[in-house]
Amino acid sequence: MPDPRPTPATGPAPGTGPAPAPVTGPAPGTGPAPAPVTGPAPGTGTATATAPGAAPASRPGGFFTRAAPGRPGLALFLNAGDPPLDRLPDLVALLDESDIDCLELAVPFPGSVTDGPVIRRSADRALAHATDLAAVLAAVARVRPGLKRLRIALLADFSHTVKGTAPGDFAAAVRDAGCDGLLLHGVPPRLRTAHYEAAHDAGLPLVTTCYAVSRPDAVAEAAAQATAYLYLVAHYGRSGTAAALDHDRLARSVAALRATATAPVAVGFGVRTRADTLLLQDLGADAAVVGSVGVARIEQALTEGRDPVEEFGSFVRELRGP
Repeated sequence: MPDPRPTPATGPAPGTGPAPAPVTGPAPGTGPAPAPVTGPAPGTGTATATAPGAAPASRPGGFFTRAAPGRPGLALFLNAGDPPLDRLPDLVALLDESDIDCLELAVPFPGSVTDGPVIRRSADRALAHATDLAAVLAAVARVRPGLKRLRIALLADFSHTVKGTAPGDFAAAVRDAGCDGLLLHGVPPRLRTAHYEAAHDAGLPLVTTCYAVSRPDAVAEAAAQATAYLYLVAHYGRSGTAAALDHDRLARSVAALRATATAPVAVGFGVRTRADTLLLQDLGADAAVVGSVGVARIEQALTEGRDPVEEFGSFVRELRGP
């Protein structure tokens, strides 16, 4: 989920996971916004893996069901392969049973410039287990049919994971594995339209990103292209090292996005506690995205020789609350 300073419109999930480099292009707020590409019904996810070439069926409710007070929508970031992929069934079952809405599952890549040390070390551990796109998609295909609520949004880095693959082939592979959405970052500006069109043709919902300080054209692009959810990055910085949330600015940004976007708005980067998630709900966000603090719990368990899934379960219970 890393990349140089995010380029709005569709990038990884920040502050909670690798800091997004929005998948669409230029540095925050720069560059003309491409013509909107219509796609699957906004906010809907794909259900289970489907036969190659068939658009995945969407499930009712979208990525984030309308949360009741005190129960904000939640997306949690993890690097696939940390812990090893053979524990993914246990992890997704845990999240599914814990009323978590979305797992942002990243295909690991090295040297992210927008992530702090926690996410970088996690990616390195995953890569040491030979975790690549094929392995991640195969793992998702195995676990997806058994999930009742949890949706899986795949995060990938263009240069490390996708470069050299036709956009249509990549989108179809992600769809056929059963992923409910795609957040691709670092897409060169000249390929952004092709990326949007490929996802639309495949019936694959897109996660887009923008920043609380993005220019209006970048915000408009992110809002127009989001069909899974729109990831609002609270502020610049490396994941896991972000400053305190700016409540007033976030409230204005969320309100502006909700007035134009048809997909849910999720806020991440600097979100660490249940209190943070409740605050974001009060500010009007549909969901909070949490990453580095949960990844740190996995790292701690691995370092101390404890079960990382059990430790992550403790973290999820703290975050979700009663």
